[in-house]
Amino acid sequence: MSALTIRLPDDKYERLKELSKRRGTSVNRLIDEMATLLIAEFDAEARFLLRAEQGSGKAQRGLELLAKAKGR
Repeated sequence: MSALTIRLPDDKYERLKELSKRRGTSVNRLIDEMATLLIAEFDAEARFLLRAEQGSGKAQRGLELLAKAKGR
């Protein structure tokens, strides 16, 4: 596990302390959870962009397959 020092404005740090207190956790755990959510969002976006790239230029074929599936 790594240690990380971050600089935050005092008011933001106080708000994070209050939030963590209300959630019954530490500021450290709160930041860990936020980092996990941001990484998951980043990974989902990367997967979406990769799939979009793989399907680029295939819109007409996709529409044809949908029409076939609907029996048209």
